[in-house]
Amino acid sequence: MHRAVCPGSFDPVTNGHLDIVERAAGLFDEVVVAVGVNASKNRLFSADERIAMLTEACAGWDNVRVDGFTGLLTDFCLAHDVHAIVKGLRAVSDFDYELQMAQMNSSLAPIETVFVPTSPEWSFLASSLVKEVATFGGDVSGLVPDFVLERLTARLAEREQG
Repeated sequence: MHRAVCPGSFDPVTNGHLDIVERAAGLFDEVVVAVGVNASKNRLFSADERIAMLTEACAGWDNVRVDGFTGLLTDFCLAHDVHAIVKGLRAVSDFDYELQMAQMNSSLAPIETVFVPTSPEWSFLASSLVKEVATFGGDVSGLVPDFVLERLTARLAEREQG
C-alpha cells in the first residue's frame, strides 16, 4: 500500500489545504492528514478542534484519515508505515523552505517528499491570512468550508468578548 501524509497545523483548515488533500488522495492508496500538536504554539483552535474540523472536511474521501502528532514528522511516518510526505507549494518562497525540510526529513528516515503546486485559485491562501482578515471583519466565506467559517466566526466573537 502506498501511504502518504499531508502534515500541517491547519489553524484553521482552508480550501487550499483541502485542494492538496484531494489531489494527494488521487495519487496514493491512503492519505493521513497529520495535525501538528505543539503545545508551545499559540493556536486559535485546539488540536482536538482542528482534528474534528479536518475529519469533517475530509469525510468525502474514503482513503483519507486524520490523526494528530507530536514530535518529529519522520517519527510519525515511521510509526504509521508512511513513505511519502505531500507538501503544497504556493510560491517559490515555499519551495526554498520545503526543500530544506524535505532534505532534513530524508536524512532522518527513508521518506520521500512530493511537492504539489497549489491550484492557482488558492495560491495566495494561508491560515494566518484567513484569521487576520476574519479578525478585522473581512469576508473569508469562499476560503474555508462553511462549517469552518461558522466556528471561526464564533471563536473570534468569543475572543472579542473575553
